[in-house]
Amino acid sequence: MTNSTSSTTPVGADSAAPARAGRREWTAMGVLMLPLLLVSMDVSVLYFATPAISADLHPSGTQQLWIFDVYGFVLAGLLMTMGSLGDRIGRRRLLLMGAAAFGTASVLAAYANSAETLIAARAILGIGGATLMPSTMALVRTMFTDPAQRAKAIALWSGVMTGGIALGSVMSGILLEHFWWGSVFLVNLPAMLLLLLLGPVLLPESKNSRPGRFDWVSVPLSMAAVLPVIYGVKEIPSEGWRPLYVVSIAVGLLFSALFVHRQRTSSSPLIPPALLKGRGFTPALVLNLLAALAMMGSAIFTTQYLQSVLGKGPLAAALWSLLPSVFIGVAGPLTAQLVQRGVNRGYVVAGGFLAMAAGYSMLALVGTDSLWLVLAGAGVLACGMVAISAQLADLAMSSAPLERAGTASALLETGTEFGGALGMAVLGSIGAAVYRHEMPSTAPAGARETLGGALVTAADLPGRAGESLLITAREAFTSGFQGAAIAGAVLTALAAVGAAVTLRGVDAGQNQK
Repeated sequence: MTNSTSSTTPVGADSAAPARAGRREWTAMGVLMLPLLLVSMDVSVLYFATPAISADLHPSGTQQLWIFDVYGFVLAGLLMTMGSLGDRIGRRRLLLMGAAAFGTASVLAAYANSAETLIAARAILGIGGATLMPSTMALVRTMFTDPAQRAKAIALWSGVMTGGIALGSVMSGILLEHFWWGSVFLVNLPAMLLLLLLGPVLLPESKNSRPGRFDWVSVPLSMAAVLPVIYGVKEIPSEGWRPLYVVSIAVGLLFSALFVHRQRTSSSPLIPPALLKGRGFTPALVLNLLAALAMMGSAIFTTQYLQSVLGKGPLAAALWSLLPSVFIGVAGPLTAQLVQRGVNRGYVVAGGFLAMAAGYSMLALVGTDSLWLVLAGAGVLACGMVAISAQLADLAMSSAPLERAGTASALLETGTEFGGALGMAVLGSIGAAVYRHEMPSTAPAGARETLGGALVTAADLPGRAGESLLITAREAFTSGFQGAAIAGAVLTALAAVGAAVTLRGVDAGQNQK
């Protein structure tokens, strides 16, 4: 395979025109997409399995939260470590190790006989996911050296990642219609086995031939920097600004400062500061975080709207939510074509943010019976998100030297995790504040806090009193949805200006070897 050697050529080095990938590389790309799809699906695959798991394993309230959250926490905390590790030991090697761990943990989770076992299995799944995500992107960077082909491949990567999150809940619902709850984990096995069989044959090995010693001190520092912040910002929207969550964020920021200091002073840092100086790399990271913030901020409202305002069942809501994803497969390749034809990348990314702003503007007009408007707005948002993420990933990966491809990919994914958590916290808090303001002071206390609380309270009230409370709560939630959508539209419009300014004149292709 043409791209199987390690690379340590400096960024910007002159060379012949890059070789174009052939059938072998594109077949390998297909193999890579299967584990990527499953890792992204695992974020949402438990949505419908919770009642069955609760009936079978009888977890406590705290254990149930950990069953849900431990996967995302472990994945986010280890992304930077695994990206750097893959650059040192080989991305293919780390990918195959992660696939073996992911498959083994899937079996353990499927046949777990206690809540503790399931939590442990989900944690191992998070470790496997942290190896798979940066490794797949780094291998795409290695296999596709031609800028046009690489842009198409990364657009496909972005589309699969976005679509997998939406598909996970639907797949979970369909499997649970016919099988027991463990089936949502066993579905991972065929893809992981296929990767383990075909990966050594189709995928090239690549790594940094002079990586230096591994900075073990930075590993716990990176986890201590990431996990408390993500925990705090994820809990604030539903629980409020409790001291525990504020302190958690403060502790995370303290360790973030220590981590940055370590990277600046270490002779062999986990994240080389020089990586952030690549042309367009840091703007790509920041804009990617903002895009993830906007996307996840809308998702928490659309999901609740479909179920709690329109009254759709969980599976029906998941199937309806798939509809906006139909168009994301077009957005990434289309924007890649625009850049290849000479349209300034900054303007393309700005256009993606404007599309997200347009989607939010549509969501700002929703009423209590606006199914098609919500789906259309969510669709426009998703298209803008995929267009942005594909271009920013291509820019960041092209700006980074090949020997740091895993680290660059891990930084992008960590930014996405932070952005998603911030989106739920910031826009979720705006929506919650508007909801509480719109609810009358005479409403029961539980109903004044959340729409979910209002649904539970209304079920216990007789006749018209319950119906009246439901109508009021749904109108208040819709007002909160509108308020968050207005904030999202303003944020993404400002991000569009930022993209046009910071990415103007940045050409990822000039950084190629």
